[in-house]
Amino acid sequence: MVSLHPFTISSREGILVSMETTTWRAALLTAFAPAAWGTTYLVTERMLPPDRPLLSATLRALPTGLVLLAVTRRLPRGDWWWRAALLGLCNIGLFFPLLFLAAYRLPGGLASTLQATSPLAVMAFAALLIGERAGTARLVAAGVGVVGVALLVLRSPGHLDALGLAGAFGSVVVSALGFVLIKRWTPPVDMLTLVSWQLVVGGLALVPVALLVEGAPPHLDAPALGGYLWLMVAGTGLAYWCWFTGLRAMPAGAVSLIGLVNPVVGTTLGVAIVGEAFGPLQALGVLLVLGGVLAGQPGTLAWVRRSVTVRRTAAASTAGECRA
Repeated sequence: MVSLHPFTISSREGILVSMETTTWRAALLTAFAPAAWGTTYLVTERMLPPDRPLLSATLRALPTGLVLLAVTRRLPRGDWWWRAALLGLCNIGLFFPLLFLAAYRLPGGLASTLQATSPLAVMAFAALLIGERAGTARLVAAGVGVVGVALLVLRSPGHLDALGLAGAFGSVVVSALGFVLIKRWTPPVDMLTLVSWQLVVGGLALVPVALLVEGAPPHLDAPALGGYLWLMVAGTGLAYWCWFTGLRAMPAGAVSLIGLVNPVVGTTLGVAIVGEAFGPLQALGVLLVLGGVLAGQPGTLAWVRRSVTVRRTAAASTAGECRA
């Protein structure tokens, strides 16, 4: 005879639902980052001075990092000097110029969708460096996202610039490494302080390179100042705090899948404002990308497991009652 107390089942289910709610809150907070990053391409094309990727990367990182450092007033200690330097180079010093190189040389929709290959790079680094296995469901979700990306890229306007493509994929690799290292190393400080260290390191590394390659900064008009302000506040300081907070709270693979929101926002803005091509294939691509994001989240997987558990428990209870 099988006896399952309904209160026990209800309590366990309530705990699982609470955990799912917390996970979804973390996912929504994290999603702000790729949504803000998805605006980078349009802002670069329409508002920033042309052919200045290093200047744009420097102005986006260093002022924001200095402001945050002045607020937090904490410097690295011990091993965190070189760790902060490495994270700053991966996530900012190398990532930003490569990202802006892609933004300047590729159509906005294409540049943003290439960033969606990041989940595969993050999952690979996570498996190698921290032993985090993606799991079948998450790998399938990533595969669905890649198919969606392919459909989005398939009819993007403009030619495929080799240097732009190299910049896009290079930015994916270095940022994936930096993201996984944040999971590997437990920061001794709050996430805002960690963001400030990385922005300052990356910004300082970019200053001499920008001056050497691009020369003195040009005059910045009102649209350029507005574009940089948006990228500094929303697209950098706030976005990185949200992203790194999500990385600490959820598996790296799940967070990387949320990054697929980036191409959806970039493509949507490209279609709505620039008039980039968008047809049935792109619409299907968007649905597949968003489906991949949802399918790979811990909340979705937990909901599926909870549903299966509830059904099995109910079936076992019914069978027990029949035998009684």
